[in-house]
Amino acid sequence: MRAPFARLRNFLYPHATICSSVPLSLPPIRFRISGSYSRKAPVSTVRFLCSRRRYPSSIPSPARLTGEARITSFFQNLDPSESQKMGVVEDGSTSRCWTKFKDDIVFAFFTPFVVCLAAGNLQLDTFRNYIVQDVHFLKAFLQAYQMAEDCADDDDAKVIMRGLKKDIREELKMHDSVVKEWGVDLSKENVPNSATLKYVEFLLSTASGKVEGGKGPAKIATPFEKTKVAAYTIGAMTPCMRLYAFLGKDLLALIKSEDTHPYKKWIENYSSDTFQAATLRIEDLLDKLSISLTGEELEVIERLYHLALKHEVDFFSSQPLYQRAVVPFSKVHDPASTRLMIFSDFDLTCTVIDSSAILAEIAILTASKGDQTAPKGDQTAPKEDQTAPKGDQTAPKEDQNDPGIVNPRMASLELRSSWDVLSAQYTEEYEKCIEDLMPSEKAPFNYEELCKALEQIAKFEKGANSRVVKSELLKGLNLEDIKKAGERLRLQEGCAKFFEQVAKKKEELNADVHLLSYCWCGDIIRSAFSSGDVSVHANEFVYEENISTGAINFSIETPIDKVQAFKDILSKCSDTGRHLSVYVGDSVGDLLCMLQADVGIVIGSSASLRKVGNQFGVSFVPLFSGVVKKQKEFVEEGSSWKGLSGVLYTVGSWAEIHAFVFGSS
Repeated sequence: MRAPFARLRNFLYPHATICSSVPLSLPPIRFRISGSYSRKAPVSTVRFLCSRRRYPSSIPSPARLTGEARITSFFQNLDPSESQKMGVVEDGSTSRCWTKFKDDIVFAFFTPFVVCLAAGNLQLDTFRNYIVQDVHFLKAFLQAYQMAEDCADDDDAKVIMRGLKKDIREELKMHDSVVKEWGVDLSKENVPNSATLKYVEFLLSTASGKVEGGKGPAKIATPFEKTKVAAYTIGAMTPCMRLYAFLGKDLLALIKSEDTHPYKKWIENYSSDTFQAATLRIEDLLDKLSISLTGEELEVIERLYHLALKHEVDFFSSQPLYQRAVVPFSKVHDPASTRLMIFSDFDLTCTVIDSSAILAEIAILTASKGDQTAPKGDQTAPKEDQTAPKGDQTAPKEDQNDPGIVNPRMASLELRSSWDVLSAQYTEEYEKCIEDLMPSEKAPFNYEELCKALEQIAKFEKGANSRVVKSELLKGLNLEDIKKAGERLRLQEGCAKFFEQVAKKKEELNADVHLLSYCWCGDIIRSAFSSGDVSVHANEFVYEENISTGAINFSIETPIDKVQAFKDILSKCSDTGRHLSVYVGDSVGDLLCMLQADVGIVIGSSASLRKVGNQFGVSFVPLFSGVVKKQKEFVEEGSSWKGLSGVLYTVGSWAEIHAFVFGSS
C-alpha cells in the first residue's frame, strides 16, 4: 500500500505547493465519474503514507559541490543557483532557456565522443577530426559576430561583440597550434561534415535575417529590425558557449586528479576563468538585446536557442569513432544473439503520483456520487416546524439514525477518514520496519544478507495489503473510471518518450519491456501505457460486472515477489539464454531487482532506499560518472556491465536514461 493521499493533491491541484501535513484550502473541483460530474470538497490534511518514497526537501546547490557530487546535482536538479554561478542572469532569457532545455544538455554528455573524451581513451584520429570540424564552427562564429555587430545599434553591445571576436581569434590560434603539433594539414583535411554544415548554415542564415521556424524581417531596413536580427543571432550562438563552459567544468571535476589524461589541456581551456567569463559576456549580451523584444520575439529567441543546442548535440554525435563505446547501451549487445531486457517500476518511477492515491480518490468520489443519488427518505414526511422555538427539542426533525436517511457527504467523509487511519498506521509501521532491519554497523555488500533483511518488509507489506482488502475501501469502483484515470495519469517528464522509443526500436534491438509493480490494479497501468508494447506484472482487482468487489488478486506485494518475477521473466526471455538487462526503480521495493540487473538505475532520491542501501554496502554512483568509469574499463569483446556488483547508478530524469540507452537518436 502506498500513500493514498501523499501525492493526491498534486493530481487534483497540479499548481499547488504540497507539504506533508499542511491543510490545503482550495476551491472545490469537478471530477468525472461514470458519465456524470461529482462536486467535491477541498482535499483535507493528509499524511505521507509511504515513507519509502519521500524525497528530500532540498538538494544541495551545485555551487557548493565538486566532482561526482556536482555532476549528480546537475542532472538531478538544474536549478537557478547553478545558472547564477555559471553566469546566467536569473529570470533572463538565458536562464529560462538553459533550464527549459536541460534534457538536450544531458544528451550531449552521453554522446560516445564526450564519454570517450572524459575517459581519456578517445582515439587521437577522432580528436583530430573534431578539431578540424570545430575550426569551421569558430570561423562561422567570427562571421556571425561581425554581422550581429553591423546590426546592433547599442555601442556597449558592439564593444562586447568585438571582445568576443577577439576571444574566438585566440581560440583559433590554440586550434592551429594543436593541429600543427599533430601534423594535420588543414588544406587537405578541412572538409566539413553534414552536422557541421547544418549548424553553420543555420547560424549564418539567422545572422542574415532568415529565421528558421519563424518569420524574420523581409528587409533589414530600420534600426529596430537590425537590432532584432542581432538578438536572434546571439540567441543562436549563446547555447554553444554555455554548453562548452559547462562540459569543461564538469569534465574537469571528473579528471582533476589525473595528471596523465591526454585531453586534460583541452578540458582545462573550456573550464578556465577566461572562457567562463566569455560565456558570461555573451549571456549578458543576449539578455541586454532581448530587453526591448515582444513576447512573440522572445519566443523566437527561445526557439533559436533550442535549435542551436540540438545542432551542437548533433555535432558531438556525428564525430566518427574508430573504437567501441559503452554508449548508447542499446548498441553494446548483438541483437542476433542477445535480448535487451528493459524493466521498470511504475509508481513514482514512471508516474508523478502513486496509483494508490488515484484509486483511493476514485473510491472517495464514487462514494460522494452515491451521497448525491441515495434516497432521502419519505419526501412526504412532515418538514421541520419553522415556528417552533429553536431550543425546542420536541419539534419534528429528520431522524439522523433512520437507515433510510443518508446525511449528504457523510459516506465520502467517513471513507476519507478511514484512508487517513490506514495511512497513519502504514507510515508508523513502515518506519519501524526499516529501523528493525538495519544492521548495527555498516556492512560490506552481501546480496544474500540483504534478501534476508528485506523479508521483514515482505511480512509487513502483506499485512498492510490485507488490511486494505478487509476494509473494503476499494469496493464499488467502476472499471471505466479506473481506465480513464490511467489514461490521464501524469507520467514523469521524458518517461513516455523513452517507452515510445523502445516500442519504435523493439524489433531492431531485439528488446522487451516489462513493468513490475506493487500497484493494486494492473488496469490503471495498462491504461497509462495503452500502446500495448509494455508487459505489465502487477496485482489485479476482482470485478463483478465491471465493478470492483474490494478483493485483490495479489502476485507482487514484496521485494521478494518482485525479484522472483524479474528472474522468471529473464529465464524465459531468449532461446539462447543470453540477455542484457536494465532495471529502473525508485524505492526499497526495487532494490533487489536493481542489484540483479546488469544495470540498476535509481531515479529520484528516496531517503529510505539510500539508508538501507548504504548500510548494506550498496554504492550509489551518478550514471554519467559510472559510464565514464566503464569506458575506461571497456573490453572490445563482451559487455562490462554485470549484475550483483553492488553498484547502482543514480539519475535525476528519464532524459538521462534515454540518453544512456538510445543516445540522441
